[in-house]
Amino acid sequence: MQEQKKVYWNQNRITAFSPLKKDTTADVVIIGGGITGITTAYLLRDTNLNVILIESDRLASGTTGHTTAKITAQHGLIYHQLMQQQGTERAQQYYQAQNQALATIKAIITKHQIACDFSEEDAYVYTQDSDYLKKIEKEMKAYEQLNIPGEMQAKISLNMSIQAAIKMKKQAQFDPLKYLGFLVDTLSKDTHFDIYEHTPAQDVENGTSNQPTVVTKEGHRIRAKHVVVASHFPFYDNGGLYFARMYAERSHLIAVAPKQACFPGGMYISAEQPIRSVRATIRDGKETWLIGGERYRTGDTKKQTHAFHQLQNFANDMVDLEAVTHQWAAQDLTTSDSIPFIGGLTTRTNNIYVATGFHKWGMSNGMVAAQLITDRILGKENSFVELFSPHRFHVNPDFMKLISMNATTAKHLTKGKLSISTKHIRDLVMNNGTVIQSGKDKIGVYRDENKKLFAVDTTCTHLGCEVKWNKEEDTWDCPCHGSRFSIHGEVLEGPATKPLKQVDLNVTEDA
Repeated sequence: MQEQKKVYWNQNRITAFSPLKKDTTADVVIIGGGITGITTAYLLRDTNLNVILIESDRLASGTTGHTTAKITAQHGLIYHQLMQQQGTERAQQYYQAQNQALATIKAIITKHQIACDFSEEDAYVYTQDSDYLKKIEKEMKAYEQLNIPGEMQAKISLNMSIQAAIKMKKQAQFDPLKYLGFLVDTLSKDTHFDIYEHTPAQDVENGTSNQPTVVTKEGHRIRAKHVVVASHFPFYDNGGLYFARMYAERSHLIAVAPKQACFPGGMYISAEQPIRSVRATIRDGKETWLIGGERYRTGDTKKQTHAFHQLQNFANDMVDLEAVTHQWAAQDLTTSDSIPFIGGLTTRTNNIYVATGFHKWGMSNGMVAAQLITDRILGKENSFVELFSPHRFHVNPDFMKLISMNATTAKHLTKGKLSISTKHIRDLVMNNGTVIQSGKDKIGVYRDENKKLFAVDTTCTHLGCEVKWNKEEDTWDCPCHGSRFSIHGEVLEGPATKPLKQVDLNVTEDA
C-alpha cells in the first residue's frame, strides 16, 4: 500500500531547527520533542534554568503528531477498573490529574490566545453490544462515587444505534501542532532554551551521578543536572526493564470529508472491540471527520489486514462521504495497570525522569507528565507522584497481566525461530514484503514499485525476536516489544536502537 499515507496534522506549522553539532552543558536536557518534552520545556521557562531539548527527527513527528487530539479525562471505561484495582483514592487522583491537565492546557491557550482550533466538547463512551450494558452501568456508578460530572444516555447524536453511553461533560479537542508550534516559537525566543532536531540520543553515561551525560548518535555529549526521557519508548532504561512492563499497539486513523457538513458535536469512542473513535474539526472552512480504531498488538499480522478499509466502511455507515483525505497510523504503549509511568527512571537515578505508557491518551497524560516532572526538577511537592510512580507494582491483577504479556513475547521468540517459510522471492508482488528462508537464516524481503528488492535480517536487534511484515504500513514490526523498522532496516520505533542488518540477496533479474 503506497497511497494516502499523509497525516492530517500539518507538521510544517512547527519551526525547524538544526542538529546539535558540538558538546555542551545544560541544567536540564529533555529527550523527545513531543507534547511531553515541549510542554516540560515550556513549564520551565520562568525558572532561569538552561534547558536543551533534542529530538531524533522533527518536533511532534512521532505519536504526538499522529493523534486524534482529544483532551479528556474520559479514557474509555477506566474508573470502575481503577476503583477495583487501585482503590477509590487513586481512582479519584487519576481523574483529578487528567482534569487538571485539561484545565492547564485551556489556561495556556487562553493566556496566549493561541489559535489552535480549541473547543470544549462533551465526551462519550458508547456501546452497541448488550453484553457491555453492565460495564457501562458500573462505570456510571464509579462516576457518581468519584463526583465526576457525567450522565448515562440511551442515545447519542451520531447516526448509529447504541445500547447505552456515558457522557463526561466539558472535555476538549484542538489542533496539537498549532498549539505546540506556538509553544516552540515562544521557547525559541528565550535565551535559556536551545532546541535541536535530527539529534537522536544514543546513551546516558554516569546515570547514577549528579551530572549524567547524554550522548547523541553523532557522538556529541550534553552534561546536565537533570535528564528527561520523553522519547515515547525509553531509549535508555538503566535496568528499569520498561520493555517487559508495557506492550505496544498500532491504531489506525482516517480523515474523511462528508458531502455536507453535518457533525452533531461531541467526541465519541466505543467501549467494545473493535474500538471506534469519532470526532470532527474544521479546516479552511470545511468539516472533516477523524475516525480511529482497528487496534492490534504491534507485529500481529493476523489483525493488521484492511484496517483503513474497515474504518472507511464504518464512516460510510454514518455519513455520505465525499472523500477520504488522509490516513495514518500511530503506536501507543500501555502499562499492565493502564496508568502511565511518570517519575524517576529507576530508584538509582534520582535526576533522570521518564514519561511513557500513556495508553493512547497522550494529550492529557503529556501535560500530567510535564507538570509532575517539572515539579520534581524544581523540588516541589506533587500529589500524584505515587500514583504514576514507575516503581509501583501491584500483584493482583497486574501481575497476571504481566505474565500474559510476556508469555506472548516468549511465544514469538520461539515460534518465529522454529517456523519455516516456503515463500520464494519470485512470488513476491510489487509493493509488498515477505520472509524467506535462506539456509538457516530468515530474510525479510521487500519489492518496490520498480521491482527493486530490499532485504534485511529479520532478527530484531532488541532481544532477538523475529520481525513480521506489516503490509498496511510497509514496515517490519516486532511482536515482542513493539520495535518497528523501515524496509531498509532503519529504526522507526523503540525499544530497539540499532537497525536491522541489511542483506545482499545476490539474485538474478527474473527472481
